[in-house]
Amino acid sequence: MGVLDGKVALIVGIANERSYAWHIAKALIDHGAVCAFTCLPGEKNERRTQRAVKALPGEGGSDPLIIPMDAASDSDIDAAITAFESRHKAMHVLVHSIAYADREYLAHGKFVETPRDAFLSAIDISAYTLLGLSRRCRDVLAKEGGSVMAMSYYGAEKVVPGYNVMGVAKATLEATARYLAGDLGAQNIRVNTISGGYLRTLASSAVGGADKISEQNLERSPLRRNVEGGDVGNTAVYLASDLSAGVTGENIYVDCGANIVGV
Repeated sequence: MGVLDGKVALIVGIANERSYAWHIAKALIDHGAVCAFTCLPGEKNERRTQRAVKALPGEGGSDPLIIPMDAASDSDIDAAITAFESRHKAMHVLVHSIAYADREYLAHGKFVETPRDAFLSAIDISAYTLLGLSRRCRDVLAKEGGSVMAMSYYGAEKVVPGYNVMGVAKATLEATARYLAGDLGAQNIRVNTISGGYLRTLASSAVGGADKISEQNLERSPLRRNVEGGDVGNTAVYLASDLSAGVTGENIYVDCGANIVGV
């Protein structure tokens, strides 16, 4: 028996087989969970998500639900969760793994040059969507108790060159998760963030100096390696399961210890 037998998860943000969301979905399925997925609307995005889901164990389960959803739209969020509820009676796990910032203000330029619209759009997609999704999902999560988890990064706490406005967005995400944990705990819903280390993904490719971060981790992190997707996936299993029944409002670093090193 798996520790997640009978659990149903909604994965928001699976892009391809290299994304953290994919590794989390794989680990959840490996331990017995059934997963549903969202994808950005549009034929190209839907095909990409379908390919990623097909690469999961058992091809993502039996006829996996894939729901087009633009998280910037409250009506899209509502429609997506309604579609989920039409298939599943309860949601036990919600995985938030979406973020956005204009590339022009990441690897290039200085944070001080970030214009209002780029700042607000990063906060909206990277952080507010956790609030919007959690609010819409709280009733279905509360039916049997639920675990919400979102992906963060060390740049939320310290200045990481090239991360810029995304660091501010991730800091907002972490604070949002704590306040949600405070509000939703009475409904037996736990909310946590996972601060994953450097992993070569579509998102990390937009960050200036990413290759340098990878090299430094090999030399300076306590485990002398970069994090692997499975490391984060295993932590997600812990947060999704009853093993973490007393854990909420936390930010858990899964970065081979890189965050504890001062220089």
